Amino acid sequence: MSARNIFTRPARLAAIAPYLWMVLFFLVPFGFVLKISLSQTVIAQPPYAPVFDFSAGWTALKAAFGALSLDNFRLLVSDDLYVLSYARSLVVALASTAMLLLIGYPIAYGMARLPRRWQPVAMMLVIVPFWTSFLIRIYAWINILQHDGLLNRVLLALHVVSQPVVWLSTDSAMYLGIVYSYLPFMILPLYATLAKMEPALEEAGADLGASPFEVFWLVTFPLSLPGVGAGVLLCFIPIVGEFVIPDLLAGSDSLMIGQTLWLEFFTNKDWPVASAVAVVLLAVLLLPLLVYDRLQRRQLEEAR
Repeated sequence: MSARNIFTRPARLAAIAPYLWMVLFFLVPFGFVLKISLSQTVIAQPPYAPVFDFSAGWTALKAAFGALSLDNFRLLVSDDLYVLSYARSLVVALASTAMLLLIGYPIAYGMARLPRRWQPVAMMLVIVPFWTSFLIRIYAWINILQHDGLLNRVLLALHVVSQPVVWLSTDSAMYLGIVYSYLPFMILPLYATLAKMEPALEEAGADLGASPFEVFWLVTFPLSLPGVGAGVLLCFIPIVGEFVIPDLLAGSDSLMIGQTLWLEFFTNKDWPVASAVAVVLLAVLLLPLLVYDRLQRRQLEEAR
């Protein structure tokens, strides 16, 4: 065996590995979910009647394809519960992502401009919350925000308020928990991009007569757009399907789609409708990924 074959075979395996991962852990589970979403709800175990029965032979499969039903997907469009859940999830995700970007960008920029010996320390401070369980951190916020919690005690001691404020079970508590939990996911890609930026570029803009704001807006921000895009996607996509934070910190006035999915699956035992909710949610979340991929390809073509 030649040396060339020895080195090319591992390279080919390494190139195939991501596709195998996607097939095994994305496409195959998604196929099961899609199959259940096309089934009919029944009171049984499992609580659905499969549309496809692969053990019945090819003739039965052809008949099943001819009798496909999209009733579960029609229900999602016709019922205000699901429409409002999707709309609320998108609004919450957009607002939270905007807040995360406004808070995370200055922090990442400050970290990137620190002396080299202090940057690892700042990075460690950002990563430290990951050492504690996500669920424990959310329960800690419940203790802080409750009626006699730490926040109200501090505000009363400082005479900022005359009586305890209702924080828990509000949208404010939900946004606070989301921003706190996802802030590292915004800071880290921004910091990685800003840290690689040459300070000489900003100095050149200043030498050409640009004001500090113009240097930032015309030089720094455009060069940091890859980090902005990565941070926005890392935050926006999981926030849309967030379940724990809205369920523990927000009120029950309106549900996000993650809570609706949980109710359909575990409370109503309606697996076909829950699967349809998951399929539509995945389709909605694929859209920003496709837009980001298209923008990245366009930037590469322009760079060439």
